[in-house]
Amino acid sequence: SATATGLNQKQRHIRQKLNEGKTKQIFELVDEPGHVLVQSKDQITAGNAVRKDQMEGKAAIANKTTSCVFKLLQDAGFKTAFVRQHSETAFVASRCEMIPIEWVCRRIATGSFLKRNPGVKEGYRFSPLKMEMFFKDDANNDPQWSEEQLLAAGFELAGLTIGRCEVDIMSKSTVAIFEVLEKAWATQDCTLVDMKIEFGVNVTTKEIVLADVIDNDSWRLWPAGDRSQQKDKQVYRDLKEVTPEAMQMVKRNFEWVAERVKLLLESQAKGRVVVLMGSTSDVAHCEKIRKACGSYGIPCHLRVTSAHKGPDETLRIKAEYEGDGVPTIFVAVAGRSNGLGPVMSGNTAYPVINCPPITPDWGAQDIWSSLRMPSGLGCSTVLSPEAAAQFAAQILGLNDHLVWARLRASMLNTWVSLKQADKKLQECSL
Repeated sequence: SATATGLNQKQRHIRQKLNEGKTKQIFELVDEPGHVLVQSKDQITAGNAVRKDQMEGKAAIANKTTSCVFKLLQDAGFKTAFVRQHSETAFVASRCEMIPIEWVCRRIATGSFLKRNPGVKEGYRFSPLKMEMFFKDDANNDPQWSEEQLLAAGFELAGLTIGRCEVDIMSKSTVAIFEVLEKAWATQDCTLVDMKIEFGVNVTTKEIVLADVIDNDSWRLWPAGDRSQQKDKQVYRDLKEVTPEAMQMVKRNFEWVAERVKLLLESQAKGRVVVLMGSTSDVAHCEKIRKACGSYGIPCHLRVTSAHKGPDETLRIKAEYEGDGVPTIFVAVAGRSNGLGPVMSGNTAYPVINCPPITPDWGAQDIWSSLRMPSGLGCSTVLSPEAAAQFAAQILGLNDHLVWARLRASMLNTWVSLKQADKKLQECSL
């Protein structure tokens, strides 16, 4: 009928298929320039699609998993192609030209690594992580490549030549992404054994971003570090024969991962920072601390109290925050003579950071009231308000994987911007 034809044309207008792989299809979004729709399929494959089966519901499971993982990484501050989940089985991403390399990162030696490196025992632990690259070439079973081969290939994608700078950025990013996901899975008592990821060049911004998908086909996951409990696609690869019962078991594992992965977005131990200031004249300094805490997702409370003029009130405020069981770090902001930090430090077992607002006239003298302490006091002193917040984040990040993820991404992003600044400067000099 004419109506049906009209609808089909409308759908075609929105989505022109750009690409199709073993487990997904990529559609152009005509009404959203620079974006694509990544549509998952109910197909599971192994050994370069030598083994291939339909698995009802896999598209939804894979899409849920990859959307959660990308959200975790994006919230932490990693540059990714992910934009938003579109439906049960699809997500919207920035359009990228893909770099045809699988970046593999390993914490524990297993699988193909053992075949390629005879003599290495299964379970050998890599510290630092072991990085490997494989050229995406189905005809030749994705051969392993060296950095030199990748540089020699001189790929040019979306107008960006993949040279030394770009390779280093992808290599460093792969390690950081692995570490963040490893920490996240550890909260569920799961060992992230190894994983593979891919990068693309965002056609709009010309930036290298994490692209493709990260789902249960991308990694090995061993609950409690026990290989016999593995939950990833390896279970399907290892099947002697594919029976309906076996496929149900594989599906249950995939569902288990999709349910668990949602929990990775929640913090296990939400801490907070409480900034105590000696007077409201210090409020601008304290707002910088609060803003920096916000960038790590840490709640920050500002209070006014003077340990010199109202020690009873200072200790009452301290007791208020000690009494509710939330991990707390106190930051003392007091100009001139800092009584606040030392009094707090002598009366609480919680960490205290001095962050005095230093003035040009007496700063050199005032600072000693934060540095030279009586015995039994353990407060530290950090002069920059942003650095004080970062130090608090590093303490809370020991038990909160989401805070740690933001610290790790920030470290990577700083490194990348230095690398790019250097590249730019060299190009100008030439």
